[in-house]
Order: sequence, then C-alpha cells, then structure tokens
Amino acid sequence: MCDGASWSDAIVGQGDTVELELHTGAAANGGSCVARHDGRVVFVRYALPGEVVRARVTGDRGSYWHAEVIEILEPSEDRVESLCPIAGVDGAGCCDLAFAAPEAARVLKGQVVSNQLARLGDFAWDGVAEPLGDGAAHGWRTRVRLDTTREGRVGFHRYHSSELVTDLDCAQLPAGMLDGLADMTWSAGAHVHVAIDDDGDRHVVQSGPRSGRKSKPSTRVVEGNYEAVQRVGAREWQIPVTAFWQAHRDAARIYSGLIGQWARLERGMTAWDLYGGAGVFAAVLADGVGDTGEVITVDTSRGSSRAAHAALADLATVSVVTDSVRRALSTQRRRADVAVLDPPRSGAGREIIDQLADAEVPRVIHIGCEAASFARDVGLYRKQGYTVEELRVFDSFPLTHHVECVAVLTR
Repeated sequence: MCDGASWSDAIVGQGDTVELELHTGAAANGGSCVARHDGRVVFVRYALPGEVVRARVTGDRGSYWHAEVIEILEPSEDRVESLCPIAGVDGAGCCDLAFAAPEAARVLKGQVVSNQLARLGDFAWDGVAEPLGDGAAHGWRTRVRLDTTREGRVGFHRYHSSELVTDLDCAQLPAGMLDGLADMTWSAGAHVHVAIDDDGDRHVVQSGPRSGRKSKPSTRVVEGNYEAVQRVGAREWQIPVTAFWQAHRDAARIYSGLIGQWARLERGMTAWDLYGGAGVFAAVLADGVGDTGEVITVDTSRGSSRAAHAALADLATVSVVTDSVRRALSTQRRRADVAVLDPPRSGAGREIIDQLADAEVPRVIHIGCEAASFARDVGLYRKQGYTVEELRVFDSFPLTHHVECVAVLTR
C-alpha cells in the first residue's frame, strides 16, 4: 500500500489482503521479528532473523503493522521442520517457535531479554537462555488447560483467536496425556484441566461454564482426583488441578534449589515469599531460617493457600497469608532479610517495589515469566538503589517464545 491509504481502510473498504516481501531483522519480545516496509515497522510472526519472507498483514496499529509468514523465500540456517505438528500460521498457537532449532531458540530468547533489560531496565546483560532440566524440547509440560467449542469438543486456541484447533497432538505434552479427550463431548464454554502428577497419574477436571455473570463456575472431576500429588525434595503437596503449579516438570525443583542457594539465609532471619502460591519457596526458605526464624508466604488464591497450609503444617515458622501482596506488606512490622517474588506475567510493578524499598529489604530474589515486565521491574529496583548481583534466564517453555528470568537484587 503506497498510495497513502491505511491497511485498515483497504481491508474494510475493499476486502483486500496485503502481502509483503520482507527482510527480517532482530527478534522482538512476544515472538515476532522486526522488519521494515516503506519506513514502517512490521512485526512478523513465524519468522527468524535474517530471512526473506512473504508475509500477510494481520493488523494495523498506525505506526506499525503485525504480519504472519505465509512463505519462506530465503530461510535462516536455524530454521527446522516444525517440531510441533499442530502449531503454525493456520494451526494452534501453542508452540509459536517450533520452527527454530532449540539451541538457536535459546540464543534468540537471550537476545530478547538482553534488549528488554537495556531498554526498560537500563541494565546491560549478555547471555543465553539456559535449558531447564535435560533441556528436552518435547514432552516437558505436566499441566494444561483446554477450552471447548460450541459443539463440545476440546482444543487449543489459534494465536490471539477464539477459534480452537481440535487436533490435540501438541509437542509440549508427554505421550498419552490427552488420550481419549478428543472423543468425549464436553460442556460448551467449559475449561478442561489436565495434570500428570508426580505419581504418574492423570487427573482431568472440567470447570464451568458459568451459569451467570456473578455465579461461580461449577467443577466436575472426570478422571482421577481434584488434587494432584506434587513433590519437591521430600515434601509433598496436594495441588488442585485447576490451580497454579509450574508447567515444566523440572521447574519447581530447580527454582527451589536456586532460591535456597541465593537467599543466603541464616538461623533466626525473616523471609517473605510473595505471590507464593502453594508455598514451594516458603519450604526452602524455612529450611534456611531454622526453628527461630520466620517465613511469611502470601498469595490471593484460597486454593493455593489451603495447599500451603496442608503441605507446610509441620513448619511452625511459616505463616500463610491469603491476601494481596500490597496489603500484606503494609501490615508487616518486622523487616525481612530476604524477599522472594514470583509475580504474574504483569510483574510486581512500582507500588510493590516501592514498598520493598521502604521496608529496607536488603536482598530480593525476583522471578519473571515475561521479559518486558521483568526488565521494567529490574529498572524500578535500580531506581531504588538496588544492584543486580545475579541474573539467569531459563528456557522453561521450549518451543515457545516464553522464558523465565531470575535475578538477585541487593541494597
């Protein structure tokens, strides 16, 4: 479109589809590569840096466009046949980086985090995303949520779409995890939660649909139990299949070990476990503070708090608080020696980081599963006088653009 008309005008007025030949540049946060067309930035999905592609424009944001690859004209040497049979432009949005060699994908993820840290955190870091556990690209996920069509079939969403792909052969899942579910009829609008627990048992729970806007979704156990057995070290948790638990089979164990190492706790100290979920990190923090210290774990989820109460009942030093982190921090009268934060994708944000700084917490371990919000939070800590002591990036979600970042910040 070189005549001054916008793509949105063309699509509405004439029903045109705009296709471009593009030379792709660096990877951007969110799974796209950056290209330019007539001076306009184009974010191209399903591309790798250094390729020549034909792409279809899918969105006009004024100063930039979104597009998706429909033909590879000159491929990158890092491109491989898709490692997920159902993902891609016209497939499911599950494995949006399945066309990249896993080693190359880890390099790209490191570059994206480095760029976000420089832009949003004013911090220089140069590294590669580390493999988690054995680094296998296939079969690493132990929990998944499926949605349902109007006809009652389960499926994965297409990228940024309400449409579902009902072929369930996602490469992230271990063999047999979804066996038989495609042949069943489900309630339209329901969610179907599936977990393989640490005993190897499968649990299938349907939640919803809601009967009204203000009603609570109903829950029905279809197979196994409502709670799944999860273990870290010698400790066992009973986690609702509908609640949060780390998706990667090795994540809870590896992150807990890292927290125990980086916390540098001593007997009698105080630790805060914020956005603590079922208290997995609280358990390792309790080991550090001993029987004269204190650990407070905070989460808004009642289900996660119940699991934490049950799993940590023998630890008299641990208090489980069901509340927002903001409110919980405002009531603390004893300064923490260490605070561990594992916030949602949106990150902790200014208010929480300001509270930690005002409380004069000298050591913070911050975990983030979204590169931009993690980098922004690192920048906020730095503005409060914190220094980045350690930073590692994990390829915790192979075949996707997602990463997990962990930083130690001290003041």
